[in-house]
This record gives sequence, C-alpha cells and structure tokens, in this order.
Amino acid sequence: MRSLRDPAPSRLAYRMNRLMLTPRFRTFLRFGLPVLIVVSIGAFWASDADRRLDVSDRVVEIKRQIEERPEFMVHMMAVDDVSDTVAADIRSILAMDFPMSSFDLDLDAIRAEVEELDAVASASVQIRGGGILSINASERVPAMVWRNADGLTLLDRDGHRVSALNMRTDRADLPLIVGAGANELVPEALDLIGLSGSIAPRVRGLLRVGERRWDVVLDREQRIQLPEADPITALKKVIALDAAQDLLARDIAAIDFRNPRRPVLRLTKGAIDAMNDIELTETKDTLR
Repeated sequence: MRSLRDPAPSRLAYRMNRLMLTPRFRTFLRFGLPVLIVVSIGAFWASDADRRLDVSDRVVEIKRQIEERPEFMVHMMAVDDVSDTVAADIRSILAMDFPMSSFDLDLDAIRAEVEELDAVASASVQIRGGGILSINASERVPAMVWRNADGLTLLDRDGHRVSALNMRTDRADLPLIVGAGANELVPEALDLIGLSGSIAPRVRGLLRVGERRWDVVLDREQRIQLPEADPITALKKVIALDAAQDLLARDIAAIDFRNPRRPVLRLTKGAIDAMNDIELTETKDTLR
C-alpha cells in the first residue's frame, strides 16, 4: 500500500510562513536585501587598491574637463569706478594668470583682499558674461593731510589712511593736521576748520599738542591755543572776539584759551620791545 502524505507543513516551512507574515521581514526582503547585496559587491570590488585608484583618477579627470569647459573659463579682469592708480594697485595685489577656471576663484577672498587696500572703502566682485572677472570698488576720498614723524599721509573724513603723500604742495587744497594722535580726531579737526569762518584764509593747519588738545596755527606765526574740553566752543569765542575787536590783526603771538575763564594774550617780541621802549621813555620823562 502507498503511504498517505502528511498534509501538515514541516517545522521549517511553518516557521518560514510565519516569518513571511512579518511586515519588517517583507520590507527587508524588498529593500534591505538588495541594498545589502549591492553594498557587499561594492565593498568586494573596492577592496582592490588599483581599482580604487583608477576610479579616483577618472573622477578627477571628469571634474577637470567640466571645470575647463569654455563657458566656465575667465579670460580677463575689469576694475571699475576707481582711479587708474588704485586700479593698478588692485591688479598688482591680485596678480592673476588668465585664463583660469571660475571654479578656482574664491570671490569672497578676492573681495577681502581688495578691501585691504588703504584707498578702497568697499568692493564687490562678480563674474560677468564673456569670462570677465568684474571688480567694482568704492574709493576713499582724501579730506585731510596728516604730517607726523613718518612723513605726509592722506586721510579720509573718518581718519582712515588713503595713501602716502610726497609733498604738501601736491594737495594744497586740503587742510593740514600735525602731530601724534591727530589722525584719530579727524572729524573734530574738520569741525574746527569748518568753524574758522573769517580767519579761514589765514589758517595754516592744526597742531595736536601732547595728544591732548589743539593749536590753530595761523600765518604771521600766530597761534590759538584751545582747551582739551570743548575746543569748538572756545574757537567760536575767539572768532567772535576777533570780529568785534580785530584781535588777530594786532601784534599778538598767541591767544591762550586753554583756560576759557582766563584767556591770555601773548604779544610778539616786537610788541614787547615797543612796550619796553615806551615804558623806558615814560620813566625818563618822569625823572626829568
């Protein structure tokens, strides 16, 4: 007789059927197992050093070919909105060898390098069509000549260095400040010069004394010595006195306003000698 087959599943089949009913196992078979197989094959393939080097070389070559495509090449530099001197300085510090790939250009670094120039207040950098590296810069405007131990320097309205100056006569149109620390108070110096009014044609410059206060230096070797605190108000008072009494037209060497409550007039040597002669004459007349 033929033995009857047991319809019940085997233990292994039963367990497999139960496992296939598990959602996580089905997800693993659908996605995880293929990924695991691919990763295993890739790991086996990459275990060979020569194959890895070959792939790396291919990637570098493809990257180079893309970067050196004509549409990504920069062929020239254009520097706009600045003088020829500043433009030459910008080209000198960048010193780029064209043509070069735009992928090799760090625009932020280029902008920062241009803004390090004393004469440049701000800059923007972009790549224009046609492979042009465009640099637009805002140039500092000289407002003052500063004379110190190192020579002459042009400063802007904020006291920032613009450039060196060979001779004072090269910028005779700008006011002069002299002394250590004077560059740190350019706005105040400009205010003082702006208030000089009627005596402006006689002002030769401002002298910073002891890094504490200003002397207004006039022609005829006259000086107005201003206080440390509120020199603007003191200068206004001196100008008012001059307008009322024509003070600065006299034989006065200096008007000492360091103590505004007790201003002092210092006569010239000629005026002192003349006064001495008058006193001597009056004394002789008295003795007769």
